[in-house]
Amino acid sequence: MTELTLDAPDTRTRNLICAASDIFDGAAFDAAMLSAKNGAATDVRADILGHLKDAQTQGRARIADAFRADPFASRATIRAYSYLTDCLVRSALRLAQDVLHPNPTPTQGEKLAVIAVGGYGRGEMAPFSDVDLLFLTPYKITPWAESVIEATLYVLWDLKLKVGHASRTVRDCIRLGTEDFTIRTAMLEHRFLFGDETLAAELDTRLQADLFAGTERQFIEAKLAEREARHIRQGQRYVVEPNVKEGKGGLRDLQSLFWIGKYTHKVQDPAELVSLGLFTEEEFDAFVTAEDFLWAARCHLHLLTGRPTEQLSFDMQVAVAEAMGYKDKAGRRGVEIFMQAFFREATVVGDLTRIFLTKLEAVHLKDEPLLERLFKRKRKVKAGYRVIHNRLAINDDTTFLADPLNLLHIFEEGLRTGMLIHPDAMRLIASNLHLIDDAFRNTPEAQRLFLDLMLKHGNPERALRRMNELGVLSAFIPEFDDIVAMMQFNMYHSYTVDEHTIQCIAQLAMIEKEELVEDLPVASSILKRGVSRRVLYVALLLHDIAKGKPEDHAILGAQMARKIGPRLGLKQDEVDTVEWLIRYHLLMSDMAQKRDIADPRTVRDFAKAVQTVKRLDLLCVLTVCDIRGVGPDVWNNWKAVLIRALYRQTKRALEDGMEALTRHNRGTEAKKDLRAALSDWPRKDLQTETARHYDPYWQGLHVTAHVAIANLLRGHAGNEIAIDLHPDEDRDATRACFAMPDHPGIFARLTGALALVGANVVDARSYTTKDGFVTDVFWIQDADGNPYDAARLPRLRKMIERTLAGEVVTREAIKDRDKVKKREKAFKVPTHITFDNDGSDIYTIIEVDTRDRAGLLYDLTRTLAASNVYIANAVIATYGEQVVDTFYVKDMFGLKYYTESKQKTLEKRLRTAITEGVERAKE
Repeated sequence: MTELTLDAPDTRTRNLICAASDIFDGAAFDAAMLSAKNGAATDVRADILGHLKDAQTQGRARIADAFRADPFASRATIRAYSYLTDCLVRSALRLAQDVLHPNPTPTQGEKLAVIAVGGYGRGEMAPFSDVDLLFLTPYKITPWAESVIEATLYVLWDLKLKVGHASRTVRDCIRLGTEDFTIRTAMLEHRFLFGDETLAAELDTRLQADLFAGTERQFIEAKLAEREARHIRQGQRYVVEPNVKEGKGGLRDLQSLFWIGKYTHKVQDPAELVSLGLFTEEEFDAFVTAEDFLWAARCHLHLLTGRPTEQLSFDMQVAVAEAMGYKDKAGRRGVEIFMQAFFREATVVGDLTRIFLTKLEAVHLKDEPLLERLFKRKRKVKAGYRVIHNRLAINDDTTFLADPLNLLHIFEEGLRTGMLIHPDAMRLIASNLHLIDDAFRNTPEAQRLFLDLMLKHGNPERALRRMNELGVLSAFIPEFDDIVAMMQFNMYHSYTVDEHTIQCIAQLAMIEKEELVEDLPVASSILKRGVSRRVLYVALLLHDIAKGKPEDHAILGAQMARKIGPRLGLKQDEVDTVEWLIRYHLLMSDMAQKRDIADPRTVRDFAKAVQTVKRLDLLCVLTVCDIRGVGPDVWNNWKAVLIRALYRQTKRALEDGMEALTRHNRGTEAKKDLRAALSDWPRKDLQTETARHYDPYWQGLHVTAHVAIANLLRGHAGNEIAIDLHPDEDRDATRACFAMPDHPGIFARLTGALALVGANVVDARSYTTKDGFVTDVFWIQDADGNPYDAARLPRLRKMIERTLAGEVVTREAIKDRDKVKKREKAFKVPTHITFDNDGSDIYTIIEVDTRDRAGLLYDLTRTLAASNVYIANAVIATYGEQVVDTFYVKDMFGLKYYTESKQKTLEKRLRTAITEGVERAKE
């Protein structure tokens, strides 16, 4: 076999991130080999391996340094890693065949060709990509070839390369490629490295003639099926922790396009797709830009983790953004700007995929059988359109563009017929967005068409999503462009801002079609009674339009709506209502989740803000859609109960007057309900129970909780702690009732006990009785946000009892539970503490907005207890990694915290407790 040297061809050393000699010094390796062959070394393999390890370390460091200095130069970087790998593989092979197993006169059967396949064969490698090799022999492998291959592989493994390998004949390759599309795809991108070129050329010829030819349709279908399965595994394009390689809009999608192009058109470079008419020049430029960006993100991800990491987890998003030079700007974090760029490129990949596949479809899709074509009912489309492969296409581009309103008409026709728009039509629309100018936007017919897309055809989500992807939505409402693909860097929002907006509108459409009557009875009944649909749809479309700006997005968004509303054809009174809804679109959610809605003052203040039942109806539906549009698991029965209760109480107050909310009225009704529920109790016991509680107790709990507490207190034996655990299915939580003699700090002890058993507290109430008891009620969920199974309740009770009995020291035991996960450490959640003496008639409301963790509620309640603060209620609202804990409190004399000095002292102590807890969680 011909001796191999390391004088690399020009094509392999061109356009590298740094000089080829800096990556691998071929002359130094040749000198080391010469020295070894001359017998200067006692252990040749060890010496050469040591040399290669040093060369590998040095080469990788130089590539990484050059890439960090030019963080978007991904194409030159992946070539450099591929070049370094070529040099290492070639060197290992030289060591094996020239020194360890020399064979000066190989027979015909001892020919060997080494082929790079897969991504390595393409010459594209991230820092820790796999090295896939095919060792090709003419016949059954000989002992000499087996020895060379084995020696080569052991050297590569000693270099810590992750090598995928196969030893096959040409016939084996054809047979296995026929059976397995993964093998076929890998061999599609084979690249001769070294060895017998004649054998490698034979493989190339046979693959084209015996495997690839005539199977183009079969290959396309297989790749599309793989793509669909991959997308199902990885989730949608806007998943918050995307996979750079395998995710929707990721590198694998781009690679699939090239594989199909290469298989069907024999292209060797993606640029050839332009001359074939599959892409325009602009589309190919977008292909290159997207590919470069995704490769850059992937390479930084590998370098930062030191392994082949493909998922952009929250913590890595921050690190990659920093490595690529993204900085905080205008109220937005650098990581959010980076992820917006990422999602925009992922969208481009989706657009390119659609265009590419449609072009192939025209060539490779078989016609339907004649009988099916004869009897199949052909869809009727309006003049100017035609149907191609079941998609809505344009008859004549020039005629279509002569009337710019057609840029909206086509989406209307798509909804009317139920057909998808043909990608050629999409391409035409996307390249003529300049026709949507100010004159277009102010045309009454354009305004009518746009609103009708949301209001008339029953599927606004489909129209808006396609308009958004093609840029029409941002062209018609230029302010919308800033929120396209905008990520909110937190664990609460599952979608980008534009996708969240479309999800909200999808929810509204489903409620209108009465598909969610069982889940959303109140919102469904509101829409059935009738509201201004124009106002509601436009308010939802614009409610987050100001996200990402330094100002409060609700206030700024309302101001923007004042200008946008008339451009959408709204009348002045409609604009006023839309503006109000956007300004206060968080009000109902905040009141329901961060305040005690059993307190009449909460409802009274909310009613004063809303003023009319008309506004209440609109705000309720908007709030429900907004919460449900955040993510698939955000809306639950707990939130539903809170929103419904606040709506019904406020509606009653607005219709019957505020006096309907008085404590006395509600207390009388609650006592009446308890007497009915405990009709079998002796009258004396009932009198004792109804007389022992203060007014807040009767207004703050449902009759089922009153019954549970009455049973706990009846015949209570002195110092014991009575416990009742019961699934509260209406609220998706477990209700935990406690009754015991009152003494300072008991509420904090209970929160500590619940934290130790891993329970998440979502709401809590604490009431003292006139005869010296305290009754505490907690609603708790397990770690997955669900109520505890009935089978787990006995064990839960036992663990709580042990903790309360002092068998476990909470402050020490909680250290092991109170940890922040690594992927969540990147989130920045500033702490805000506010005191409100106006939101309740008898309590000061302390609102603590900070980073959530397992021991937080215990730390806060323990601090308040140590400061002699009486906690009446705790309302907990969690938003991903952020939590808002609201406490209704009084001082030891039963008074509010009016003085600023007392408030500052309490705030300082609470901040200290939070800071110490955060440090503990990091350990």
